[in-house]
Amino acid sequence: MRLFSRCRSGRLPVIALCGLIVGCVLTNDGMAVWAAQPDQSLQEAGDSLKVNVEDMVAHGGMGDAKAILHHCGEASRYAESILKQLSNSHPGRDESVTSLNEVIRHCKRVSEIGAQADPGVLLNPAIKARTAARSALKSLGLAK
Repeated sequence: MRLFSRCRSGRLPVIALCGLIVGCVLTNDGMAVWAAQPDQSLQEAGDSLKVNVEDMVAHGGMGDAKAILHHCGEASRYAESILKQLSNSHPGRDESVTSLNEVIRHCKRVSEIGAQADPGVLLNPAIKARTAARSALKSLGLAK
């Protein structure tokens, strides 16, 4: 009987339709609204940034300075790509721009230190870059 009363009120078709459409969210009053979905290219750049900063720190633990430099360069490139793709109206833009600029700054510091340095010395700015990248991805809603 309850199912029948929902059909008569018109809520069940909306619920069924929202179940088919990705990105549709029901509010408390039963209204369907679209949830903001991140742009596909922005999501891909965010995923690549995350992979590179994680690999960068992992290679630091293994003592591979050349790999730290490589992944840090890639992370910096993806951070710049995300900065270019962000619109002024994007939610969380201000916080993420600051964090992405920190990723670039710390990765620049890693490249200035160079591959001849001890990997432990490179690890400190690499960890700071990873932390800033995680913060940026979280504020943009790209973290999984």
